[in-house]
Amino acid sequence: MCGGRCVELVVEPVEEIPPGYRIEESVNGIVSLVKARPQLIRPEESASVEAALKCHPKARNYRIAVKNDQIIIYERIGPDADALLDVIGQVALFAPRKSKEQVEEFLNSSAQFTPVMRFILDGPETREYYAERWCYRGSIDDWIYAGHSGKIDQLAKQLTPALGTDEFYELY
Repeated sequence: MCGGRCVELVVEPVEEIPPGYRIEESVNGIVSLVKARPQLIRPEESASVEAALKCHPKARNYRIAVKNDQIIIYERIGPDADALLDVIGQVALFAPRKSKEQVEEFLNSSAQFTPVMRFILDGPETREYYAERWCYRGSIDDWIYAGHSGKIDQLAKQLTPALGTDEFYELY
């Protein structure tokens, strides 16, 4: 089939993590071996974004990841348990209370997340950030400036309520 040019790749498990590398798991559950780099984002800065997200009415639909000089917010793709149960309830005329927990458990175990907002460290000395959001216009499909900059705790409190709303699309 491959004209004698096929190469069989044999991957051997490693006994230990090579120096200068670490194991990392993405918000989508993909585990990778990555080069260890100094952490530019302080734990209290990512914690302030987590705290702001916990106040969101649909907090379970969001995750964060810290990469280099960025705190990235990811949003669950697809419907949440409430939306699915509304549809089921309309079809079946009732949805048992127990089923919401089962639906949420299933959705959490199979959820996929996509990046929607990020905070980028702009001043390592001043700890100033600027915010970007994902733009869904067909001609752009890229990160755009969300019109806000400042300290991370203020940015997170100000911008995370817009996630999942029409107000999100007005950030620029």
